[in-house]
Amino acid sequence: MPPRKKAVKDSDSKLFVLDTNVLLHDPTSLYRFEEHDICLPMFVLEELDNKKKGMTEVARNARQVSRFLDQIVDDAPRNIEEGIALESDSHKNCKGRLFLQTSFVKQELPENLELGKADNAILGVVISMQKLYPNRAVILVSKDINMRIKARALGLEAQDYFNDKVLEDSDLLYTGILQLPDDFWERHDTDMKSWIKEGRTYYQIRGPLCAAFFINQFVYKEDDTPFYAIVLEQDDQTALLCTLTDYTHSKNNVWGITARNREQNFVLNLLMNPEIDFVTILGQAGTGKTLLTLAAGLLQTLETKLYTEIIITRVTVPVGEDIGFLPGTEEEKMTPWMGALEDNMDVLNKSDEEGGDWGRAATRDLIRSRVKVKSLNFMRGRTFLNKYLIIDEAQNLTPKQMKTLVTRAGPGTKVVCMGNIAQIDTPYLTEGSSGLTYVVDRFKGWEHGGHVTLMRGERSRLADHAGEVL
Repeated sequence: MPPRKKAVKDSDSKLFVLDTNVLLHDPTSLYRFEEHDICLPMFVLEELDNKKKGMTEVARNARQVSRFLDQIVDDAPRNIEEGIALESDSHKNCKGRLFLQTSFVKQELPENLELGKADNAILGVVISMQKLYPNRAVILVSKDINMRIKARALGLEAQDYFNDKVLEDSDLLYTGILQLPDDFWERHDTDMKSWIKEGRTYYQIRGPLCAAFFINQFVYKEDDTPFYAIVLEQDDQTALLCTLTDYTHSKNNVWGITARNREQNFVLNLLMNPEIDFVTILGQAGTGKTLLTLAAGLLQTLETKLYTEIIITRVTVPVGEDIGFLPGTEEEKMTPWMGALEDNMDVLNKSDEEGGDWGRAATRDLIRSRVKVKSLNFMRGRTFLNKYLIIDEAQNLTPKQMKTLVTRAGPGTKVVCMGNIAQIDTPYLTEGSSGLTYVVDRFKGWEHGGHVTLMRGERSRLADHAGEVL
Protein backbone atom coordinates (compact mmCIF):
# COMPACT_ATOMS: atom_id res chain seq x y z
CA MET A 1 0.00 0.00 0.00
CA PRO A 2 1.18 3.58 -0.63
CA PRO A 3 2.77 5.25 2.40
CA ARG A 4 0.77 7.50 4.68
CA LYS A 5 3.03 10.50 4.24
CA LYS A 6 1.39 11.26 0.87
CA ALA A 7 -2.03 11.98 2.44
CA VAL A 8 -1.63 15.71 2.98
CA LYS A 9 0.13 16.35 -0.33
CA ASP A 10 -2.56 14.56 -2.35
CA SER A 11 -5.59 15.88 -0.47
CA ASP A 12 -6.82 17.78 -3.55
CA SER A 13 -6.84 14.80 -5.92
CA LYS A 14 -9.10 11.77 -5.47
CA LEU A 15 -8.13 8.13 -5.18
CA PHE A 16 -10.25 5.78 -7.32
CA VAL A 17 -10.28 2.05 -6.56
CA LEU A 18 -11.21 0.26 -9.81
CA ASP A 19 -13.33 -2.88 -9.99
CA THR A 20 -12.40 -5.54 -12.57
CA ASN A 21 -15.52 -4.94 -14.69
CA VAL A 22 -14.43 -1.33 -15.39
CA LEU A 23 -11.14 -2.53 -16.91
CA LEU A 24 -12.88 -5.30 -18.88
CA HIS A 25 -15.44 -2.79 -20.17
CA ASP A 26 -12.85 -0.18 -21.23
CA PRO A 27 -9.14 -1.15 -21.12
CA THR A 28 -8.16 2.51 -21.62
CA SER A 29 -9.93 3.43 -18.35
CA LEU A 30 -6.46 3.33 -16.72
CA TYR A 31 -5.74 6.62 -18.51
CA ARG A 32 -9.17 8.27 -18.09
CA PHE A 33 -8.89 9.72 -14.58
CA GLU A 34 -6.77 12.79 -15.46
CA GLU A 35 -5.05 14.22 -12.35
CA HIS A 36 -6.51 11.65 -9.94
CA ASP A 37 -4.79 8.50 -8.67
CA ILE A 38 -6.08 4.95 -9.18
CA CYS A 39 -5.60 1.82 -7.14
CA LEU A 40 -5.87 -1.81 -8.30
CA PRO A 41 -6.46 -4.39 -5.54
CA MET A 42 -4.72 -7.76 -5.90
CA PHE A 43 -8.07 -9.51 -6.47
CA VAL A 44 -8.62 -7.37 -9.59
CA LEU A 45 -5.31 -8.61 -11.05
CA GLU A 46 -6.33 -12.19 -10.18
CA GLU A 47 -9.69 -11.79 -11.94
CA LEU A 48 -8.00 -10.27 -15.01
CA ASP A 49 -5.74 -13.34 -15.15
CA ASN A 50 -8.76 -15.66 -15.04
CA LYS A 51 -10.56 -13.79 -17.85
CA LYS A 52 -7.70 -13.53 -20.36
CA LYS A 53 -8.21 -16.89 -22.15
CA GLY A 54 -10.44 -17.14 -25.23
CA MET A 55 -11.52 -15.12 -28.26
CA THR A 56 -14.39 -13.19 -26.67
CA GLU A 57 -14.49 -9.39 -26.38
CA VAL A 58 -13.99 -9.73 -22.59
CA ALA A 59 -10.87 -11.90 -23.05
CA ARG A 60 -9.41 -9.47 -25.58
CA ASN A 61 -10.00 -6.56 -23.21
CA ALA A 62 -8.39 -8.48 -20.31
CA ARG A 63 -5.27 -9.08 -22.42
CA GLN A 64 -5.15 -5.42 -23.46
CA VAL A 65 -5.34 -4.29 -19.81
CA SER A 66 -2.46 -6.64 -19.00
CA ARG A 67 -0.39 -5.09 -21.82
CA PHE A 68 -1.11 -1.57 -20.57
CA LEU A 69 -0.14 -2.57 -17.02
CA ASP A 70 3.05 -4.20 -18.30
CA GLN A 71 4.04 -0.93 -20.06
CA ILE A 72 3.25 1.14 -16.96
CA VAL A 73 5.09 -1.14 -14.49
CA ASP A 74 8.03 -1.56 -16.89
CA ASP A 75 8.83 2.17 -16.58
CA ALA A 76 8.18 2.21 -12.83
CA PRO A 77 10.74 3.15 -10.17
CA ARG A 78 11.99 0.40 -7.91
CA ASN A 79 9.73 1.46 -5.05
CA ILE A 80 6.28 0.68 -6.49
CA GLU A 81 4.64 1.50 -3.14
CA GLU A 82 5.00 5.23 -3.82
CA GLY A 83 2.90 4.93 -6.97
CA ILE A 84 3.74 4.75 -10.67
CA ALA A 85 3.25 7.86 -12.80
CA LEU A 86 0.70 7.25 -15.57
CA GLU A 87 1.85 10.19 -17.70
CA SER A 88 3.62 9.26 -20.95
CA ASP A 89 4.14 10.66 -24.46
CA SER A 90 0.85 9.14 -25.64
CA HIS A 91 -1.10 10.08 -22.48
CA LYS A 92 0.01 13.59 -21.59
CA ASN A 93 -3.28 14.55 -19.90
CA CYS A 94 -2.92 11.74 -17.38
CA LYS A 95 -1.24 13.34 -14.35
CA GLY A 96 -2.20 10.76 -11.71
CA ARG A 97 -0.42 7.68 -10.39
CA LEU A 98 -1.19 3.98 -10.27
CA PHE A 99 -1.02 2.14 -6.94
CA LEU A 100 -0.91 -1.65 -6.86
CA GLN A 101 -1.81 -3.54 -3.71
CA THR A 102 1.56 -4.81 -2.47
CA SER A 103 0.69 -6.00 1.04
CA PHE A 104 -2.06 -8.06 2.64
CA VAL A 105 -4.98 -5.99 3.91
CA LYS A 106 -5.79 -6.88 7.52
CA GLN A 107 -8.96 -4.83 7.49
CA GLU A 108 -11.82 -6.44 9.43
CA LEU A 109 -14.90 -6.71 7.23
CA PRO A 110 -18.41 -6.65 8.73
CA GLU A 111 -19.47 -10.10 9.95
CA ASN A 112 -22.28 -10.45 7.40
CA LEU A 113 -19.83 -10.23 4.45
CA GLU A 114 -18.53 -13.56 3.22
CA LEU A 115 -14.72 -13.90 3.40
CA GLY A 116 -12.77 -14.93 0.29
CA LYS A 117 -15.24 -13.41 -2.16
CA ALA A 118 -13.55 -11.06 -4.66
CA ASP A 119 -16.11 -8.24 -4.29
CA ASN A 120 -15.80 -8.25 -0.52
CA ALA A 121 -11.99 -8.32 -0.70
CA ILE A 122 -12.09 -5.22 -2.96
CA LEU A 123 -14.44 -3.51 -0.48
CA GLY A 124 -11.94 -4.36 2.28
CA VAL A 125 -9.23 -2.56 0.26
CA VAL A 126 -11.47 0.51 -0.09
CA ILE A 127 -12.11 0.57 3.70
CA SER A 128 -8.40 0.26 4.48
CA MET A 129 -7.51 2.99 1.97
CA GLN A 130 -10.08 5.28 3.54
CA LYS A 131 -8.47 4.77 6.95
CA LEU A 132 -4.99 5.18 5.48
CA TYR A 133 -5.99 8.45 3.76
CA PRO A 134 -8.39 10.34 6.04
CA ASN A 135 -7.85 13.58 4.09
CA ARG A 136 -8.59 12.17 0.62
CA ALA A 137 -11.76 11.18 -1.20
CA VAL A 138 -11.47 7.42 -1.76
CA ILE A 139 -14.05 6.26 -4.31
CA LEU A 140 -14.91 2.79 -5.62
CA VAL A 141 -15.61 2.75 -9.39
CA SER A 142 -17.65 -0.23 -10.56
CA LYS A 143 -20.05 -1.15 -13.38
CA ASP A 144 -21.69 -3.66 -11.00
CA ILE A 145 -24.82 -2.07 -9.49
CA ASN A 146 -24.95 -4.56 -6.58
CA MET A 147 -21.32 -3.86 -5.75
CA ARG A 148 -22.08 -0.10 -5.58
CA ILE A 149 -25.13 -0.72 -3.37
CA LYS A 150 -23.03 -2.90 -1.05
CA ALA A 151 -20.34 -0.21 -0.85
CA ARG A 152 -22.86 2.52 0.00
CA ALA A 153 -24.40 0.28 2.68
CA LEU A 154 -20.94 0.17 4.29
CA GLY A 155 -20.69 3.98 4.16
CA LEU A 156 -18.23 4.03 1.23
CA GLU A 157 -18.43 6.33 -1.77
CA ALA A 158 -19.11 4.45 -5.03
CA GLN A 159 -19.66 5.57 -8.64
CA ASP A 160 -20.45 4.11 -12.02
CA TYR A 161 -17.83 4.46 -14.78
CA PHE A 162 -19.18 7.37 -16.83
CA ASN A 163 -16.44 7.87 -19.41
CA ASP A 164 -18.12 5.56 -21.96
CA LYS A 165 -21.40 7.47 -21.81
CA VAL A 166 -21.91 9.91 -24.68
CA LEU A 167 -24.85 11.60 -22.95
CA GLU A 168 -26.36 11.41 -19.49
CA ASP A 169 -29.88 11.94 -20.84
CA SER A 170 -30.98 10.62 -24.25
CA ASP A 171 -33.46 13.52 -24.50
CA LEU A 172 -30.44 15.79 -25.09
CA LEU A 173 -29.39 13.79 -28.16
CA TYR A 174 -29.12 15.74 -31.41
CA THR A 175 -32.34 15.33 -33.46
CA GLY A 176 -31.12 16.90 -36.71
CA ILE A 177 -34.22 19.14 -36.81
CA LEU A 178 -34.79 22.68 -35.51
CA GLN A 179 -38.05 24.62 -35.48
CA LEU A 180 -37.51 28.28 -36.32
CA PRO A 181 -39.12 30.96 -34.10
CA ASP A 182 -42.03 33.06 -35.40
CA ASP A 183 -39.88 36.20 -35.68
CA PHE A 184 -37.05 34.38 -37.52
CA TRP A 185 -37.22 36.40 -40.77
CA GLU A 186 -37.50 39.72 -38.92
CA ARG A 187 -34.33 39.01 -36.94
CA HIS A 188 -32.33 37.53 -39.84
CA ASP A 189 -33.21 39.71 -42.85
CA THR A 190 -30.22 42.08 -42.49
CA ASP A 191 -28.09 41.85 -45.68
CA MET A 192 -30.03 38.72 -46.71
CA LYS A 193 -29.29 37.40 -50.19
CA SER A 194 -31.49 34.96 -52.08
CA TRP A 195 -31.08 33.18 -55.43
CA ILE A 196 -32.42 30.18 -57.36
CA LYS A 197 -30.13 27.48 -58.74
CA GLU A 198 -31.20 24.17 -60.32
CA GLY A 199 -34.76 24.53 -59.04
CA ARG A 200 -33.79 25.22 -55.42
CA THR A 201 -33.86 28.51 -53.54
CA TYR A 202 -30.82 29.52 -51.48
CA TYR A 203 -30.86 32.03 -48.60
CA GLN A 204 -27.69 33.65 -47.25
CA ILE A 205 -28.76 34.99 -43.85
CA ARG A 206 -27.13 36.83 -40.94
CA GLY A 207 -28.39 36.82 -37.35
CA PRO A 208 -28.15 35.47 -33.77
CA LEU A 209 -29.59 31.99 -34.48
CA CYS A 210 -26.88 31.11 -37.02
CA ALA A 211 -24.43 30.10 -34.27
CA ALA A 212 -26.88 27.42 -33.04
CA PHE A 213 -27.15 25.70 -36.44
CA PHE A 214 -25.26 22.56 -37.49
CA ILE A 215 -24.30 21.73 -41.08
CA ASN A 216 -26.93 19.45 -42.71
CA GLN A 217 -29.43 20.25 -39.95
CA PHE A 218 -33.03 20.67 -41.12
CA VAL A 219 -34.85 23.86 -40.16
CA TYR A 220 -38.56 24.49 -40.63
CA LYS A 221 -41.28 27.03 -39.99
CA GLU A 222 -44.94 26.10 -40.36
CA ASP A 223 -47.27 29.07 -40.72
CA ASP A 224 -49.19 30.62 -43.65
CA THR A 225 -46.17 30.02 -45.91
CA PRO A 226 -44.42 26.82 -44.70
CA PHE A 227 -40.63 26.86 -44.98
CA TYR A 228 -38.43 23.73 -45.02
CA ALA A 229 -34.68 23.98 -45.59
CA ILE A 230 -31.31 22.40 -44.85
CA VAL A 231 -28.26 24.24 -43.48
CA LEU A 232 -25.39 24.00 -46.01
CA GLU A 233 -22.93 26.39 -44.34
CA GLN A 234 -22.79 28.18 -40.99
CA ASP A 235 -20.57 30.15 -38.65
CA ASP A 236 -21.17 32.41 -35.65
CA GLN A 237 -22.80 35.17 -37.72
CA THR A 238 -24.05 33.78 -41.04
CA ALA A 239 -25.67 30.67 -42.53
CA LEU A 240 -26.59 29.37 -45.98
CA LEU A 241 -29.99 27.66 -46.20
CA CYS A 242 -31.29 25.65 -49.16
CA THR A 243 -34.89 24.57 -49.76
CA LEU A 244 -35.71 20.85 -50.02
CA THR A 245 -37.14 18.48 -52.61
CA ASP A 246 -40.77 17.77 -51.67
CA TYR A 247 -40.95 13.96 -51.38
CA THR A 248 -44.51 14.15 -50.03
CA HIS A 249 -45.67 14.80 -53.63
CA SER A 250 -46.33 11.75 -55.81
CA LYS A 251 -44.26 13.19 -58.71
CA ASN A 252 -41.14 12.85 -56.50
CA ASN A 253 -41.96 9.33 -55.28
CA VAL A 254 -39.03 7.06 -54.39
CA TRP A 255 -39.66 3.53 -55.73
CA GLY A 256 -43.39 4.20 -55.35
CA ILE A 257 -43.01 5.53 -51.79
CA THR A 258 -43.87 9.10 -50.77
CA ALA A 259 -43.10 10.76 -47.43
CA ARG A 260 -46.09 10.78 -45.08
CA ASN A 261 -44.84 13.44 -42.69
CA ARG A 262 -42.28 16.21 -42.28
CA GLU A 263 -39.52 14.05 -40.77
CA GLN A 264 -39.85 11.37 -43.46
CA ASN A 265 -39.41 14.10 -46.06
CA PHE A 266 -36.21 15.18 -44.30
CA VAL A 267 -34.93 11.56 -44.27
CA LEU A 268 -35.53 11.09 -48.01
CA ASN A 269 -33.67 14.35 -48.72
CA LEU A 270 -30.62 12.88 -46.94
CA LEU A 271 -30.93 9.41 -48.49
CA MET A 272 -31.30 10.74 -52.05
CA ASN A 273 -28.43 13.25 -51.76
CA PRO A 274 -25.25 11.73 -53.31
CA GLU A 275 -23.09 14.25 -51.37
CA ILE A 276 -24.18 12.71 -48.05
CA ASP A 277 -22.06 9.63 -47.27
CA PHE A 278 -23.31 8.82 -43.78
CA VAL A 279 -26.94 8.92 -42.59
CA THR A 280 -28.26 8.04 -39.12
CA ILE A 281 -31.99 7.56 -38.50
CA LEU A 282 -33.52 7.20 -35.04
CA GLY A 283 -37.17 6.43 -34.43
CA GLN A 284 -39.71 4.31 -32.60
CA ALA A 285 -41.15 1.14 -34.13
CA GLY A 286 -43.27 1.87 -37.20
CA THR A 287 -41.85 5.28 -38.10
CA GLY A 288 -40.68 4.03 -41.53
CA LYS A 289 -36.88 3.78 -41.03
CA THR A 290 -36.36 0.54 -42.99
CA LEU A 291 -38.94 1.22 -45.69
CA LEU A 292 -37.56 4.65 -46.61
CA THR A 293 -33.95 3.42 -46.52
CA LEU A 294 -34.69 0.41 -48.76
CA ALA A 295 -36.78 2.44 -51.22
CA ALA A 296 -33.98 5.02 -51.63
CA GLY A 297 -31.41 2.22 -51.96
CA LEU A 298 -33.37 0.36 -54.66
CA LEU A 299 -33.94 3.50 -56.73
CA GLN A 300 -30.26 4.49 -56.63
CA THR A 301 -29.04 0.92 -57.25
CA LEU A 302 -31.44 -0.34 -59.94
CA GLU A 303 -32.51 2.86 -61.73
CA THR A 304 -29.85 5.57 -61.39
CA LYS A 305 -27.03 2.96 -60.99
CA LEU A 306 -25.30 5.14 -58.39
CA TYR A 307 -24.48 2.05 -56.28
CA THR A 308 -23.69 -1.48 -57.48
CA GLU A 309 -25.58 -3.33 -54.72
CA ILE A 310 -27.28 -3.01 -51.34
CA ILE A 311 -25.65 -4.71 -48.35
CA ILE A 312 -27.73 -5.18 -45.20
CA THR A 313 -26.32 -6.25 -41.85
CA ARG A 314 -27.49 -6.26 -38.24
CA VAL A 315 -26.52 -7.53 -34.80
CA THR A 316 -27.88 -11.01 -34.10
CA VAL A 317 -29.12 -10.47 -30.55
CA PRO A 318 -32.28 -12.49 -29.76
CA VAL A 319 -35.14 -10.86 -27.87
CA GLY A 320 -35.99 -14.06 -25.95
CA GLU A 321 -34.21 -17.41 -25.56
CA ASP A 322 -31.92 -18.42 -28.44
CA ILE A 323 -33.31 -21.20 -30.68
CA GLY A 324 -29.90 -22.78 -31.28
CA PHE A 325 -27.71 -23.16 -34.36
CA LEU A 326 -29.10 -22.26 -37.78
CA PRO A 327 -28.40 -24.35 -40.91
CA GLY A 328 -27.00 -23.21 -44.25
CA THR A 329 -24.65 -20.61 -45.68
CA GLU A 330 -23.93 -17.17 -44.18
CA GLU A 331 -26.88 -15.63 -46.07
CA GLU A 332 -29.25 -18.49 -45.08
CA LYS A 333 -28.24 -18.22 -41.43
CA MET A 334 -28.98 -14.47 -41.52
CA THR A 335 -32.42 -14.93 -43.17
CA PRO A 336 -34.41 -15.41 -39.90
CA TRP A 337 -32.94 -12.14 -38.62
CA MET A 338 -34.08 -10.29 -41.72
CA GLY A 339 -37.86 -10.53 -41.30
CA ALA A 340 -38.03 -6.72 -41.49
CA LEU A 341 -36.35 -6.85 -44.91
CA GLU A 342 -38.93 -9.35 -46.22
CA ASP A 343 -41.86 -7.32 -44.86
CA ASN A 344 -40.62 -4.14 -46.51
CA MET A 345 -39.85 -5.91 -49.79
CA ASP A 346 -43.51 -6.99 -49.92
CA VAL A 347 -44.63 -3.36 -49.55
CA LEU A 348 -42.16 -2.10 -52.18
CA ASN A 349 -43.14 -4.83 -54.66
CA LYS A 350 -46.87 -4.12 -54.35
CA SER A 351 -46.36 -0.69 -55.89
CA ASP A 352 -45.66 -2.37 -59.26
CA GLU A 353 -49.25 -2.95 -60.42
CA GLU A 354 -48.67 -2.73 -64.19
CA GLY A 355 -46.62 -5.91 -64.57
CA GLY A 356 -49.06 -8.20 -62.73
CA ASP A 357 -47.93 -11.28 -60.79
CA TRP A 358 -45.27 -12.24 -63.35
CA GLY A 359 -43.86 -8.72 -63.38
CA ARG A 360 -43.72 -8.63 -59.57
CA ALA A 361 -41.96 -12.01 -59.48
CA ALA A 362 -39.38 -10.80 -62.02
CA THR A 363 -38.88 -7.57 -60.06
CA ARG A 364 -38.42 -9.57 -56.84
CA ASP A 365 -35.75 -11.76 -58.49
CA LEU A 366 -33.96 -8.68 -59.83
CA ILE A 367 -34.02 -7.05 -56.40
CA ARG A 368 -32.79 -10.26 -54.75
CA SER A 369 -29.74 -10.29 -57.06
CA ARG A 370 -28.78 -6.78 -55.88
CA VAL A 371 -29.53 -7.11 -52.14
CA LYS A 372 -26.99 -9.02 -50.06
CA VAL A 373 -27.43 -9.96 -46.40
CA LYS A 374 -24.14 -10.14 -44.48
CA SER A 375 -23.15 -11.09 -40.94
CA LEU A 376 -21.23 -8.66 -38.71
CA ASN A 377 -18.82 -11.45 -37.75
CA PHE A 378 -16.97 -11.31 -41.10
CA MET A 379 -16.71 -7.54 -41.59
CA ARG A 380 -13.16 -7.02 -40.32
CA GLY A 381 -10.76 -6.15 -43.14
CA ARG A 382 -13.42 -5.70 -45.84
CA THR A 383 -13.73 -2.62 -48.07
CA PHE A 384 -17.02 -1.77 -49.78
CA LEU A 385 -16.77 0.10 -53.10
CA ASN A 386 -19.86 1.90 -54.49
CA LYS A 387 -22.15 0.02 -52.12
CA TYR A 388 -25.28 1.11 -50.23
CA LEU A 389 -24.61 -0.28 -46.74
CA ILE A 390 -27.56 -0.52 -44.34
CA ILE A 391 -26.84 -1.23 -40.65
CA ASP A 392 -30.16 -2.23 -39.08
CA GLU A 393 -30.85 -2.37 -35.31
CA ALA A 394 -27.69 -0.30 -34.80
CA GLN A 395 -28.65 0.51 -31.19
CA ASN A 396 -27.31 -2.95 -30.22
CA LEU A 397 -23.78 -2.12 -31.43
CA THR A 398 -21.02 -0.96 -29.11
CA PRO A 399 -19.04 2.17 -30.15
CA LYS A 400 -16.10 -0.10 -31.06
CA GLN A 401 -18.26 -2.32 -33.32
CA MET A 402 -19.77 0.78 -34.92
CA LYS A 403 -16.30 2.12 -35.71
CA THR A 404 -15.34 -1.24 -37.26
CA LEU A 405 -18.40 -1.15 -39.54
CA VAL A 406 -18.33 2.49 -40.62
CA THR A 407 -14.62 2.33 -41.46
CA ARG A 408 -15.39 -0.44 -44.04
CA ALA A 409 -16.74 2.24 -46.41
CA GLY A 410 -14.64 2.79 -49.52
CA PRO A 411 -15.07 5.38 -52.32
CA GLY A 412 -18.66 5.91 -53.49
CA THR A 413 -20.22 4.00 -50.58
CA LYS A 414 -23.13 5.34 -48.53
CA VAL A 415 -23.67 4.05 -44.97
CA VAL A 416 -27.11 4.24 -43.35
CA CYS A 417 -27.41 3.42 -39.62
CA MET A 418 -30.87 3.09 -38.12
CA GLY A 419 -32.37 1.94 -34.88
CA ASN A 420 -34.41 2.73 -31.80
CA ILE A 421 -32.35 3.42 -28.67
CA ALA A 422 -35.41 2.62 -26.51
CA GLN A 423 -35.17 -1.05 -27.64
CA ILE A 424 -31.65 -2.17 -26.71
CA ASP A 425 -31.35 -5.97 -26.41
CA THR A 426 -27.57 -6.17 -25.81
CA PRO A 427 -26.65 -6.63 -22.12
CA TYR A 428 -24.35 -3.92 -20.68
CA LEU A 429 -25.41 -1.30 -23.26
CA THR A 430 -27.61 1.65 -22.31
CA GLU A 431 -29.14 4.52 -24.25
CA GLY A 432 -26.19 6.70 -23.25
CA SER A 433 -23.45 4.22 -24.23
CA SER A 434 -24.94 2.67 -27.40
CA GLY A 435 -22.86 2.86 -30.58
CA LEU A 436 -25.79 4.52 -32.37
CA THR A 437 -25.91 7.35 -29.81
CA TYR A 438 -22.12 7.61 -30.15
CA VAL A 439 -22.10 8.15 -33.94
CA VAL A 440 -25.10 10.54 -33.89
CA ASP A 441 -23.25 12.75 -31.41
CA ARG A 442 -19.83 12.53 -33.07
CA PHE A 443 -20.99 13.06 -36.69
CA LYS A 444 -23.26 16.06 -36.10
CA GLY A 445 -22.13 19.05 -38.13
CA TRP A 446 -20.05 17.02 -40.62
CA GLU A 447 -20.65 18.27 -44.18
CA HIS A 448 -21.08 14.74 -45.61
CA GLY A 449 -23.22 13.32 -42.80
CA GLY A 450 -26.80 13.85 -41.68
CA HIS A 451 -29.20 12.73 -38.96
CA VAL A 452 -32.97 12.76 -38.44
CA THR A 453 -35.03 11.53 -35.49
CA LEU A 454 -38.41 10.31 -36.75
CA MET A 455 -41.29 11.26 -34.46
CA ARG A 456 -44.55 9.96 -35.88
CA GLY A 457 -45.45 6.31 -36.35
CA GLU A 458 -47.00 5.42 -39.72
CA ARG A 459 -47.36 1.62 -39.36
CA SER A 460 -50.96 1.41 -38.13
CA ARG A 461 -53.28 2.95 -35.54
CA LEU A 462 -52.87 -0.21 -33.41
CA ALA A 463 -49.02 0.03 -33.46
CA ASP A 464 -49.11 3.75 -32.67
CA HIS A 465 -51.50 3.27 -29.75
CA ALA A 466 -49.47 0.31 -28.40
CA GLY A 467 -46.30 2.43 -28.55
CA GLU A 468 -47.98 5.09 -26.41
CA VAL A 469 -49.81 3.04 -23.77
CA LEU A 470 -47.69 -0.09 -23.27
